[in-house]
Amino acid sequence: MSSIIEPDEETVDAAGAHEDGESKDPRVAEREKLRISRFDILTSFFMALILFIGTFVLMLFIIWLTSRWTFPPQPIEPIIENPAGRGENPEGFERDFEPPGAEEVEELMEPTLQDTIEAVTDAVSTVAASLVTTDTQATATTSGTGAGDSRPPGPEGEGEDIIPRFERWQLNFKAKDIREYSTQLDFYEIELGAIGGSIQGVDVANNLSGSPKTRRIEDTTSEKRLYFMWTSPSPLMQFDRQLLQKAGIQLPNRQMLKFIPKDLENLLAKIELEYSASKGHPSVTEIAKTVFESKPDGSGYKFEVTSQRYRKPRK
Repeated sequence: MSSIIEPDEETVDAAGAHEDGESKDPRVAEREKLRISRFDILTSFFMALILFIGTFVLMLFIIWLTSRWTFPPQPIEPIIENPAGRGENPEGFERDFEPPGAEEVEELMEPTLQDTIEAVTDAVSTVAASLVTTDTQATATTSGTGAGDSRPPGPEGEGEDIIPRFERWQLNFKAKDIREYSTQLDFYEIELGAIGGSIQGVDVANNLSGSPKTRRIEDTTSEKRLYFMWTSPSPLMQFDRQLLQKAGIQLPNRQMLKFIPKDLENLLAKIELEYSASKGHPSVTEIAKTVFESKPDGSGYKFEVTSQRYRKPRK
């Protein structure tokens, strides 16, 4: 008679537990290898901190470097004006010198005694005489055929019918004290000068807000800059006088001047033309008067047009 032998339950459970332990050990060991240690955490923190500080320092260096870069202002294309003038006629067609005609010669000739007696007789016997022709040997011709001078009043030279800048521009400054006023002049690179009296040439001073520097221009014909002078009393006029005296320039019986640099003159011409164009006057020939005023602009100053008058159109 056969019998069935059942396995011991404790033996089976121990074998199962032994097999499960062998299958779990590799996974646990792998997880232990991938676990982040405190050393890794601390190292990562310091690396991130060093990267942040390096980026911050690099940004500060870029800001410092760009702040030291200076970009020169874009040059302004000069607006050249050629006002018509009253100077001596240039030689050329229709303006060359021509000898006077016969009638003009007769007017310049001194009449003889016989001509004088005849002229007196005619004046007495006639109520009015429109023309008296003397008996001379000159040939009767027309008067001179020259075209004359068609140029209107203005500086020497041929050109357009415009009012010159030194006549139509007015520069106004506002300052509480002489220091603020001299700072504006130095910002625009405007020089003060004195001319006239018994001194030959022009004395010029710059760097007025600091230690003034002076020089003398003996040949005044070589000075081509635009200049302005006072036309009416002003408190700022006394500032000019004090600044010139500070520079050691003699002023008795002399006229004070402001010399405008060429770049500033071009800038003012551009500002003037833009303003007049915005008011419907695109040509400088239409401008009669322009008043500029110096105003603060950030760390510096700038000129603005405060008023402008225009010429009446010619019929």
